[in-house]
Amino acid sequence: MSNKLVSLLAFLLVSLPSVSQQLYFELGTTISAFDYENSQGQPLDNLISTSKSYYGMGYRQSINPAETMFLNVGLSYNNYGAIGSEASVDNFFEWDVSYLGLKAGLGIKLFQVRDLTFLANLTVAPEFLIRGTQTINNSVFNLVGEEEFNNTILFFRGGIQMQYPVSSSTAITAGYSYGQSALINSGDTRETLNLNAHQFGIGFIINLPSCNCDF
Repeated sequence: MSNKLVSLLAFLLVSLPSVSQQLYFELGTTISAFDYENSQGQPLDNLISTSKSYYGMGYRQSINPAETMFLNVGLSYNNYGAIGSEASVDNFFEWDVSYLGLKAGLGIKLFQVRDLTFLANLTVAPEFLIRGTQTINNSVFNLVGEEEFNNTILFFRGGIQMQYPVSSSTAITAGYSYGQSALINSGDTRETLNLNAHQFGIGFIINLPSCNCDF
């Protein structure tokens, strides 16, 4: 599925006219929540969200002459975490995981107040576990290779972004998004893990040399 997505995105980028071509960079904080069920379908309660960091970079191009709709394609590095405890067995547990994602999305210009532009963003991203640990009391376990964590997940996000130019070629951004994951493949295990994430971030957009455009 991910190979088909890459091929489709490459085709779109080649076929679209070079109206507005830009690079974007972003970083911020992710507040994530874990929705875990064991093989018997029982949820794990008493989980508390934790704050982690995220990073992203990619390519942005307008897809209409009015430059009010933008295609975004890029990479993301997302850290998710949760902590919890089970008083009945005197256990403390913590998850700390990192996923690499291939993100594609659509940005839609909502309105503009002088130089400040507001956009709505919708994105989808297959994400792959590249690092992860689970701590139970004083024991730390590597999650890479564990079936309930090593699945490919598909993250859907929607949010709002503000954009303000600081020069003829650069703009700064700030935004918020909320997302939920869905499993693409669940392996052989009946255990499931879904993620919910709020993201608050800042970044900047740079016009490429071939981009004769205003923000």
